[in-house]
Amino acid sequence: MPGRVVKHQGASEPSGFRQKFSLRSLGSGSAQRASDAEKPRVTGIVHEKLLEDYLHRVFSSPDAAATSRKPLNFQNLPEHLDQLLQVDSEEEESQGQVEGRLGPSTVVLDHTGGFEGLLLVDDDLLGVIGHSNFGTIRSTTCVYKGKWVYEVLISSQGLMQIGWCTINCRFNQEEGVGDTHNSYAYDGNRVRKWNVTTTNYGKAWAAGDIVSCLIDLDAGALSFCLNGMSLGTAFENLSRGPGMAYFPAISLSFKESVAFNFGSRPLRYPVAGYRPLQDPPRADLVRAQRLLGCFRAVLSVELDPVEGRLLEKESSEWQLQGQPTVLLTLAHIFQRFAPLLRKVYLVESVLTSFLLGLVEAGSPEQAPAAVGQVLDLLWLFMEEYEVHDCLKQLMMALLRLYRFSPIVPDLSLQIHHLRLTVAILRHDKSRKFLLSNVLFDALRSAVFFHIKSPLRVEEAGLQQLIPTTWWPPHPGKEGKDSKEVKEETAEERLRRRAYERGCQRLKKRIEVVEELQVQILKLLLNNKDENGGEASRYIFLTKFRKFLQENASGRGNIPLLCPPEYMVCFLHRLISALRGYWDEYKASNPHASVSEEAYVPPQVFYNGKVDYFDQQRLGGLLSHLRKTLKGACGRWGQVRAVDREPALRCVPSYLCPLEGARAPACGGGGGSAHWPLVLGPAVPSLEHPPPRGPLGALQTSEAGGREMRPGRKGRASDRDCQLMAGSGEVGLRLCFEWGSHWNEGLLLGRPPEEPEQPLTENSLLEVLDGAVMMYNLSVHQQLGKMVGVSDDVNEYAMALRSTEDKLRRCPKRRKDILEELTKSQKVFSEKLDHLSRRLAWVHATVYSQEKMLDIYWLLRVCLRTIEHGDRTGSLFAFMPEFYLSVAINSYSALKNYFGPVHSMEELPGYEETLTRLAAILAKHFADTRIVGTDIRDSLMQALASYVCYPHSLRAVERIPEEQRVAMVRSLLAPYEQRPWAQTNWILVRLWKGCGFGYRYTRLPHLLKIKPEDANLPSLQKPCPSILLQQHMADLLRQDPDVAPSFLNSVLNQLNWAFSEFIGMIQEIQQAVERLERNFVDTRQLKVCATCFDLSVSLLRVLEMTITLVPEVFLDSTQPTSEMLLQRLAQLLNQVLNRVTAERNLFDRVVTLWLPGLESVDHYPILVAVTGILVRLLVHGPASGTEKATSVLLADPCFQLRSIRYLLGHPEPPGPGTAPPAPDRKRFSLQSYTDYISSEELAQVEQMLAHLTSASAQAAAASLPTSEEDLCPICYAHPISAVFQPCGHKSCKACINQHLMNNKDCFFCKATIESVEDWRAGGASNTSSAA
Repeated sequence: MPGRVVKHQGASEPSGFRQKFSLRSLGSGSAQRASDAEKPRVTGIVHEKLLEDYLHRVFSSPDAAATSRKPLNFQNLPEHLDQLLQVDSEEEESQGQVEGRLGPSTVVLDHTGGFEGLLLVDDDLLGVIGHSNFGTIRSTTCVYKGKWVYEVLISSQGLMQIGWCTINCRFNQEEGVGDTHNSYAYDGNRVRKWNVTTTNYGKAWAAGDIVSCLIDLDAGALSFCLNGMSLGTAFENLSRGPGMAYFPAISLSFKESVAFNFGSRPLRYPVAGYRPLQDPPRADLVRAQRLLGCFRAVLSVELDPVEGRLLEKESSEWQLQGQPTVLLTLAHIFQRFAPLLRKVYLVESVLTSFLLGLVEAGSPEQAPAAVGQVLDLLWLFMEEYEVHDCLKQLMMALLRLYRFSPIVPDLSLQIHHLRLTVAILRHDKSRKFLLSNVLFDALRSAVFFHIKSPLRVEEAGLQQLIPTTWWPPHPGKEGKDSKEVKEETAEERLRRRAYERGCQRLKKRIEVVEELQVQILKLLLNNKDENGGEASRYIFLTKFRKFLQENASGRGNIPLLCPPEYMVCFLHRLISALRGYWDEYKASNPHASVSEEAYVPPQVFYNGKVDYFDQQRLGGLLSHLRKTLKGACGRWGQVRAVDREPALRCVPSYLCPLEGARAPACGGGGGSAHWPLVLGPAVPSLEHPPPRGPLGALQTSEAGGREMRPGRKGRASDRDCQLMAGSGEVGLRLCFEWGSHWNEGLLLGRPPEEPEQPLTENSLLEVLDGAVMMYNLSVHQQLGKMVGVSDDVNEYAMALRSTEDKLRRCPKRRKDILEELTKSQKVFSEKLDHLSRRLAWVHATVYSQEKMLDIYWLLRVCLRTIEHGDRTGSLFAFMPEFYLSVAINSYSALKNYFGPVHSMEELPGYEETLTRLAAILAKHFADTRIVGTDIRDSLMQALASYVCYPHSLRAVERIPEEQRVAMVRSLLAPYEQRPWAQTNWILVRLWKGCGFGYRYTRLPHLLKIKPEDANLPSLQKPCPSILLQQHMADLLRQDPDVAPSFLNSVLNQLNWAFSEFIGMIQEIQQAVERLERNFVDTRQLKVCATCFDLSVSLLRVLEMTITLVPEVFLDSTQPTSEMLLQRLAQLLNQVLNRVTAERNLFDRVVTLWLPGLESVDHYPILVAVTGILVRLLVHGPASGTEKATSVLLADPCFQLRSIRYLLGHPEPPGPGTAPPAPDRKRFSLQSYTDYISSEELAQVEQMLAHLTSASAQAAAASLPTSEEDLCPICYAHPISAVFQPCGHKSCKACINQHLMNNKDCFFCKATIESVEDWRAGGASNTSSAA
């Protein structure tokens, strides 16, 4: 017969459960409505026998016999549970003192007295960061007997010494653990062990490794393990006895960080026979495991009251259906389980393991549902503070598990941890709590988006994944000479293909991890949460903005900084999630833009809705811009008055509808710009204010408004809008004219050039803006740093090839040399095998094609943003500088860091992007709206780099002609008061390839001396721009003021640069000639070489100017031509005399071959001077040639021997001087026929013949000049001008040059009003205004 029917009694409910159950169970998202057939299950009426079987099935005791089973119901269940959870007395007593250990049972770092130096210790007193040279800290507990172990989680792989010390050890900021007696340490950075002296020991550690420190005081031995693998005994014969007890201790240098685990959490790699310093909570652990067993039983069994039996089922298929029997059973479990789930050890050991088991056992579709069911139960049966503590510890445990799990070939450990994280974050309520209180606050959530690089490829299993190694040939960078690549052999081709297949296998496994990381970010960016309240996306934006602020403004505050390697991965995942949501919005809003056309609207930068912290604006300080451009900002805020409206209610603007909420036909208005009025039905009532967030800031749901938080101002300011009152109006309505979403504060103040329809959701625009800032903070620097792996591969490959060449050339009889070379070959081969596998990992995680497309997309976003911002006129000054910096740096990264595996030329729209970037650089490098010195220099350097390479130079030529002409005009502006060296370099690049002997890519004089040296300085290949040269010529011809001012500044800078160079080589020569031992400062050598290079480049610009527009110097009708020609002749003669004199200062310094002065030689500067002279004396018209010849010969510094020196002709010996030695090597242009054509040499011969003839004629016709008639300034020319009104005299050349820069008289400092011609015997009436 069936047993009695039992109806559950409320008296059996756990204390405090009835009210909570009634509130939660009816509204639980997991409870399902029952059909008529299922009503008996819901009413709670079950048979007594079925209830007893169910409770015994759930709460079975492992040691109870089936025959002795007692009746069990909800009345006696608490007593049964108490018996079930009883533990042995030994387990309870283990929490006290243990023999062999002294100190508190809870072991932490001693932050009160057991430290030396400056250290930053975490709140839990287990994590530490070095903040001084070499700080030391020890624990609060020591051991003197037995076997003990603790673990150290390595967060950074720098200089640290980890081990043990006694209380008598004294440390300082130079000596740490292991540097004194009775202290012992392992140093995985230098791979050594320390105890006063040091020897090699162990393996190198990396960030993410775990070091186990073991001490056996019974045997007096000490050893270490790395990721569970023993490194062997490190020290023996430890000092023991009375007074000898050992503390865990660490010494670490600046910025290094670790976290200790003395036993407060389960050890990752427990060692048999060794116990942790802090005993685990064994009694609570037993109770938690038994309660978990009961909970598992609930999930694996189902009641069938109709049939009167229990049904077994999978835990992943279980669902909460509102059955009172099940609910009361779970309530009894969680009444005892909830307090335990607040403890760190139990959450990591019990709950995390259980949830990971659910994830591993279930399919990708089932696992999130199963984990969601568990979280529903936690929120249903636990108090809110208990759930909060539990979830916090759970997420921190997952973070540690993910970060410190070893890399295995299939990345299974990382995948399981990420899948569980995804499943937890799919639960809306849990996700919002974690976003508000844990992620970004209690832990570095960016860790979840990082894939650490294995330092030891063997342990990571890369040898099995990539069995065949290969290394690419040395990549020849664009514009540089590269030796011809040998044709690939069949064996090399097979190796390369096998290596590429291995790389593809690795990439596919990494892509699985990356996809899970993108899912996490998509969940955090979700704005369609089901349970109301503020959307996850807005909580994320609050935390994300704070994260950016900490990393942008707190660069000296080490704990707040996100490591660059984490930031790189975070950025790529964020871009993937952002583009997914952007295109999803486009699919449902046809008027929105696709992610390929994304940009940040310019009004974001000046309407004050986004806080950019202390980021510099293009126009300077924000406070200054707000004052000076206040009128320009106000123009975009348009306000209109409307008719009277009923039922107006005043609410704060943070309650205005946001994304997805269309503006009503008429907006709300109000009596203040800070309190706009809106219609009552459109917003919540003030009688029910929105909840407060964790920072005390008012919050609303996404449909109802956004949180008032730092960086996201929620109300319109006086600058944004104005109220215009009409006569007879009862109410006013405030409306910004920018489309249907008028009330979205982020886009207030739309300029008329911008489209009325929004690009996308405003929150996505904020994410995009943050992504650009992330790249600027540290991503670009990290991308450049990771290229070091590729550089190491190239260096070792070169060393291996060199060693193999030596092996082939080495005589077989020299067995000793052959043996050493063979050893070197083996070392280089092993190192290359290791590095090539690491390179495969780096290419898959950092430099893959997908990552390249992300950076390219970011570049195009910045270009569009800059273009749209430029259209706003003066408001362009509000744009943060980092948008221009990211545009420049991302292009540089794409060009230099992702090759040779991926080429930028393969990217979609490559030519168009190059042209757009060229237009931005050409326009803004001299933009007066940009005032920051650093960003102006960056723009100038970027443009200089842009014109160095053929592809980018052609892009400059493709921009509109008006922009090209404006760019050249800016380049020709006078050099004073701006970075003229970069400007001059740009002009030189436009000319290289057209000048006299100016086609070399390596300095010819170095190749003649060391032709086999592969490391000689390499220059870019010539790629002149005839088009831009023509623009320069047109400007110099058409504008009478451009040529004199430009050439005057060039000649001034040439005079300065060459004079500085001569002065420096004099100092260098004097230092070398001193008898005492001395060293020349390397900085002085570098500055000297720079001045020489500047002189050469300025001479080349003069050569280009003379070639393009010779009339500027040779046309007598132009008033400044004679003066410019005379100045040019003076400088050319000075250069020739200094460089060509026999055994002079220049010769002596060149023959010293000082490091740093390799570029200083006769060839570069003499070829540049020769090019100018040939253009003046050979290529010019007859009249111009005659004028140039006369001016050159009239200069008193002219010496014909300097011209003969160019062709190697010896100087005729003077009377009483010995002839030069016949074996002395002489400079001659004829020795450089590889770089100077025969036609050019013939022109030099023609010039020498012409000057020889002309100088002979001038010598015969010259008349002696009285000293009184010579110019008192230069003493080279006769007096030819008189100044008015003071009447002082000089030659025309001196006064004309002086008047270019100053209007005061040489002698009396009176202002010169005019200059008149003067001849001996009387003054002429011809005059000119000063």
